[in-house]
Amino acid sequence: MGRAYQNRKLSMAKTAAMKTSVYSRYSREIYVSAKSGGTDPAANLSLRSLIERAKKDQVPSHVIEKAIDKAGSGIGEDYQTLRYEGFGPGGVMVLVECLTDNANRTIGDVRPAFTKGKGKIGTPGTVAHMFDHAAVFVFQGDEEEALETLLMADVDVTEIENEDGMLTVIAPNTEYAKTRNALTDAYPEIDFDVDEIQWVPKGETPIAGDELAQFEKLLDLLNACEDVQNVYHDAKY
Repeated sequence: MGRAYQNRKLSMAKTAAMKTSVYSRYSREIYVSAKSGGTDPAANLSLRSLIERAKKDQVPSHVIEKAIDKAGSGIGEDYQTLRYEGFGPGGVMVLVECLTDNANRTIGDVRPAFTKGKGKIGTPGTVAHMFDHAAVFVFQGDEEEALETLLMADVDVTEIENEDGMLTVIAPNTEYAKTRNALTDAYPEIDFDVDEIQWVPKGETPIAGDELAQFEKLLDLLNACEDVQNVYHDAKY
């Protein structure tokens, strides 16, 4: 797939511990989305997209419903979004998104992950300027048809990639709702492989051999952190 698709996401859980981690992350993100934008998926596009992704990643319905009910009750944690930036082995640029109710705990987990993974955490702005905050959609379709549909809807398409009929559409993050609505209106049966706002790298850093093995260790360490939601990078391998 395209570089944006490769950057994302938690791999399919293969153990009970990994499943628990995936469930916890979705639960937290769904709770925050429902609390900020409303508990009705029909009126909260972000929540609806999250629920669809959670189901694809085999998150049980009761986990999803509990998170939404918790948001609707008005009782629960106050989470804040934190972003950490740095470099991994081979000079790979890394962005780490977190949702946390304890910032000290989060940095206490993320900083050692960078250190043990032979990386280096940086200050805000260290690498963020080398990523675009973009709406990313990946789905099966015809490139010319999809592009025409989006242009007719006045969507500012940044990029469209086609790999054997699997399309990756990238648009500004502010165009997320417009892009999604245009695609779902034109193709009611559309099945998104990716449907979210991501940090998309502007370039790529090739990595191989021992540096690649060390970088994969860094990713594992970061993904093991309780408060880490997403890890984005510009590695090419």
